[in-house]
Amino acid sequence: MIIEFLNYTLNGALLGLLYALVAMGFVVIYRASKVFNMATGEMLVLGAFLVWWAVASRGLHPAVGIAAALAMAVLVGLAIERFFFRRLIGESVFSMIMVTIGLLILTRGLVLVIWGPQERAFPALIRLEPLIVGEMIVPRPLAAAGVVAVVFALGLHWFFNRSRTGLAMSAVAEDHQIALAMGISVRRSIAFAWALGGVLSVISSIVYLSGKSLTFLSSEIGFAALPVALLAGLESIRGLLLAGVIVGVVQGLTSAYIDPLIGGNAASVVPYVFMLVVLAVRPNGMFGWKRIERV
Repeated sequence: MIIEFLNYTLNGALLGLLYALVAMGFVVIYRASKVFNMATGEMLVLGAFLVWWAVASRGLHPAVGIAAALAMAVLVGLAIERFFFRRLIGESVFSMIMVTIGLLILTRGLVLVIWGPQERAFPALIRLEPLIVGEMIVPRPLAAAGVVAVVFALGLHWFFNRSRTGLAMSAVAEDHQIALAMGISVRRSIAFAWALGGVLSVISSIVYLSGKSLTFLSSEIGFAALPVALLAGLESIRGLLLAGVIVGVVQGLTSAYIDPLIGGNAASVVPYVFMLVVLAVRPNGMFGWKRIERV
């Protein structure tokens, strides 16, 4: 019983770190532009199809195919900024969110038009044999997702808090007009954020879909990662790790112990309930920025 509990807890924590990696797509773009990108899941699927096209369809070496997919994802991110968000600088947050909803629909439509609705076998870029340590069994892709999530979280935390470019992007997110008055290029900062979002979509798709089936419905992980982003706070990179572990462990233990008792799928609902309870107490999330406004 103890070993089973530890297995469920560990695998749940690693699944939560995968959610955290996907949720970085929300946070990176939000921290640079104050845009809550509702199309994060669709961007992940687009990145996955770019990898599939380069590696499986065109037969490129995995390293070359991934590099090509990353380059194309960066171009897609820059195109999104250029054609959809450049003219919205200084506009309301609501306007930008509505554009991301349109982007969600457009991206899904493009994926269906180009690749169709049928399932594709995503290349196994990560070995599928599980890691076995004693009686603990861990899927290798989940372990890889955990490592990648931690590395990216620490790297992005340093970038946003220590680098000149990252600090400029945070200033842009605070207020476009003030950033412009300080001589910061709002367009460049937002474009860089969307390009970085494209990179994250490719990396997330590799660790999530390696050896699995790929369809346009794979974008559902974007909504699965949503509680992690909101729970951590939309400005917190490192907070995503803790929020992801919490959500993943709660979901894993619910699936293991509650679902068999009720004969349902409570595990898919519990993270959202948990998120709503926390946000009722802390609307900015566990690590979100608190803003003080003078009236």
